[in-house]
Amino acid sequence: MWSYNRRILLVSALALAGCGFTPAYGPQGSGSALLGTIALEEPADRNEYILNRRLEERLGRATSPRYSLKTVLTTGENALGSTSTGSNNRSNLDAKVSYDLIDQTTGQSVHSHVVSGFVGYSTSGSNVSTFASQRDAMERLMTILADQIVDQLTLIEPDQLP
Repeated sequence: MWSYNRRILLVSALALAGCGFTPAYGPQGSGSALLGTIALEEPADRNEYILNRRLEERLGRATSPRYSLKTVLTTGENALGSTSTGSNNRSNLDAKVSYDLIDQTTGQSVHSHVVSGFVGYSTSGSNVSTFASQRDAMERLMTILADQIVDQLTLIEPDQLP
């Protein structure tokens, strides 16, 4: 049994090596090509601050920015479950970020995309707990969207970057 599992592991490793697989954050990976090179816009509100904070965690602070990332954030809220008295006990927050990666030397767009997501939270407690739940949900949503943006940026091949 053990030798069978070892054979599968070795064959899988050889197959990955043969297909030209390179880790995103490896020496020639697309993720490492963008680390520390993207300047972010000044956040206008708390949600944009949380989004930028997560982007900087994943991409690093731009020490010598070659690119700028322009983002447009839109958010919404939907009431979901309701009780027999008509009050709702659950809400969804949804958001969409349109972003554009711009080469600062030419001013040309290198990559643009739209990411979206949603999270839910409970509204059945006191006003204070509902507000805290909503704030926490919005922070989780901004983290999800920032991670999606970074994932999309790492898909750009290094030879496609100017």
